[in-house]
Amino acid sequence: MPTILIIGTCDTKLDALLFLKQSILSFPLPVPELKVILMDVGFNPVNHEAIDISQADFMQAEISDLDRHGFVDVVTCCAGKVLGQFMASQRGLHGVISLGGSSGTSLAAGLTRLLPWGLPKVIVSTVTSGDTGPYVGESDITLVNSVVDIAGLNGLLRDVIGNAGGGIIGAALAYEQRMELEKANGEVGKKKRVGVTMFGVTTPAVDAIRKYLGEMYGDEVEVFVFHATGHGGRAMEKMVRLEELDAVIDLTTTEVADFVVGGVMSAGERRMSAAIEKNIPYLVSLGATEMVNFGARETVPERFTGRKLVEHNAAVTVMRTNREEAREIGRFIVGKLRKSERPERVKVVIPRGGTSRMSKAGGVFEDKEVDEVLFEELRDGLKGSEIEVLEDERDINDEGFAESTAQLIGQLME
Repeated sequence: MPTILIIGTCDTKLDALLFLKQSILSFPLPVPELKVILMDVGFNPVNHEAIDISQADFMQAEISDLDRHGFVDVVTCCAGKVLGQFMASQRGLHGVISLGGSSGTSLAAGLTRLLPWGLPKVIVSTVTSGDTGPYVGESDITLVNSVVDIAGLNGLLRDVIGNAGGGIIGAALAYEQRMELEKANGEVGKKKRVGVTMFGVTTPAVDAIRKYLGEMYGDEVEVFVFHATGHGGRAMEKMVRLEELDAVIDLTTTEVADFVVGGVMSAGERRMSAAIEKNIPYLVSLGATEMVNFGARETVPERFTGRKLVEHNAAVTVMRTNREEAREIGRFIVGKLRKSERPERVKVVIPRGGTSRMSKAGGVFEDKEVDEVLFEELRDGLKGSEIEVLEDERDINDEGFAESTAQLIGQLME
């Protein structure tokens, strides 16, 4: 039966953590062997019979002189080893839940980000209405807004914590059932896993690629689509490094444009590195590289005054790249790809008809001269690298382009 781990700072949130543990244990489900473990990750040690793992059980460093930031780093490292032991044990771990303010959320998130995707992770937090990117990162953590501060208990907080406790029970049961079915059916590791990057303006291409891969391979291939908004690209790179993807169709490399120019959807300087480092089949195209992303129109930096802007929606404004930016984007891509030790596993496909629905003929971002700067940079930069550069006269969302892309990745995988 499932094991649920509660992580919390018992020196500051003991009442709420005890209520959470009792809510889970008393939930009206026929789960007699449900195991709930409370781990104390607070700065000051607390003695209480409901605490199953105390600070003294895992802390292997002196913390008395540490500031709050240093303590979070140390406790994350030490407590992370406990999580690893749980995952390696025969019983395993089926769900993790925590609650806290900004520091408690940061600590709990740092720990739960160490756990595999798919394993239920819930944090009841006071900071869910702000920028949660630093907490969630590329994980699948579920954040629940506490509404009020977690300082003592009241009727509203009991409702929120009780609901979160019920949620982790259901998720843990579902997770355990999936794991048992996969073991029984021998499904783990059988399918080829292909990552594909997508943006709204390249969605038709990705939908068609998924269709053609399904026709070509049936259930032998599983497709993972990553929304190229910064976190999506980082998640894909992480999955490649963890060897959870067998091939990548990097159709939409728009995050590179944001990194080079200074947009808000950058995936950082390590974007386009993992597939090269792991030498897996890697098909690269230029989806949405003609645009840079910002927030609402009034947030676009002043240095871009006078540039061609389009309001994608109330929260997203996109800017057309110019010649120099296109050249720098091309140089970034070339610099990454030329590091490949297996160039025969890398192909670049240039959609000369348009890199998105906005830059194809008649599109608001159509600019063949700027596009040609990018294309030329790639052609010239990859000469002599043994990386094949293919030029297709169709636009990236043309169904024929998608079909040939699916066939190309199939060749690389074979």
